[in-house]
Amino acid sequence: MSEETTHGPVLAGVVTAVVGFSSSFVVVLAGLTAVGASPDQAASGLLTLLVTQAAGMLWLSVRHRTPVVLAWSTPGAALLASATGVTGGWPAAVGAFVATGVLIVLTALVPRLGDLVAAIPPSLARAMLAGVLLPLCIAPVTALVDAPEAVAPVVLTWLVLLRLAPRWAVPASLAVALGIVLATAHVDAAALAPTLAWTTPHWSVPALVGVAVPLYVVTMASQNVPGVAVMGTFGYRVPWRETLAVTGIGTVVGAPTGGHAINLAAISAALAAGPAAGPDRSRRWVAAVSASVTYLVLAVASSALAAMVAAAEDGLMQAAAGLALLGTLGGALAEALADPLEREAAAATLVVAASGVTVLGIGAAFWALVVGLGCRAVLRRPDAEAQTSQPRRTSAEQMSAPPPP
Repeated sequence: MSEETTHGPVLAGVVTAVVGFSSSFVVVLAGLTAVGASPDQAASGLLTLLVTQAAGMLWLSVRHRTPVVLAWSTPGAALLASATGVTGGWPAAVGAFVATGVLIVLTALVPRLGDLVAAIPPSLARAMLAGVLLPLCIAPVTALVDAPEAVAPVVLTWLVLLRLAPRWAVPASLAVALGIVLATAHVDAAALAPTLAWTTPHWSVPALVGVAVPLYVVTMASQNVPGVAVMGTFGYRVPWRETLAVTGIGTVVGAPTGGHAINLAAISAALAAGPAAGPDRSRRWVAAVSASVTYLVLAVASSALAAMVAAAEDGLMQAAAGLALLGTLGGALAEALADPLEREAAAATLVVAASGVTVLGIGAAFWALVVGLGCRAVLRRPDAEAQTSQPRRTSAEQMSAPPPP
């Protein structure tokens, strides 16, 4: 066996985990904090997500000899970060996380539930995501005006590396932000050790409707389904129902200690399933194993990183998070507004999601889908529907289709 075949997948797995973690862990902490988590509870959630996704990856990749990469739901974390609180506080948010995991497990058991998600027009799902991301992506602009001496090095690092080494633009800008924190802030040494904080879930209708349902929809539409597509481009078939079961159970188990949702990776999956993981496709599953081990190593440092984020100057880490999400925002906008026949409904969805309004204790993301579907029903002409419609396969059919040659 050649050295390239042996070491290529291992190195690719390390890169997959480091890039996946550093590109969005600030977003996870911001999301958990926005729905009521204390710094200790947010750090516990980050640790939980790392452990549960690593365990799920080990199971799936070793069992199927396929480079199945799992991740936390970054769009879901962004959704939480856009919230203005949850009726019932942190325990109600934890209850919503449990419900999200249950919905994912039910999708594995009842394919019709997946079909309901697939029935949501992609333009509206992407517009909802874009609306959620927009306020977060404005943060680098406002932070640069309010604290230019702290934020300018972060933005400049991101911009330069986006030109020279795009994969490392976000991790490097985050490293600069953390360096500024170390140089200027006091970090409590007692908060550096990894710990878990248990919260007994509480269920409330506003949290279930306003958090669990949008979190489930955005995780399925923006992570799980694209994750299958990414794997398919490299000739791999994802064990769809088992993956949903594993990630759903992992979400339920991890929710009481703060984990919001785990799912199939989308963008980072390409690092472990593509040519970067070695020329031998049959050995690329080793990259997923390597990534899972790396996530467990990162879990040891998760509380220290969370403490640094908590100690940062206002706006600094929010700016880093906004830069990390800018590419996702661009992709969501492009897909949401691509079809002229769907554009008005998508725009309405986007602005409602970006508004951050809460009605009847239910957040903007849910109402954005309601408004978007309503506008679409009113504005969509039957003749246009007939011209552009194509037979839609069910989610079960889509996931069981053979991979491309």
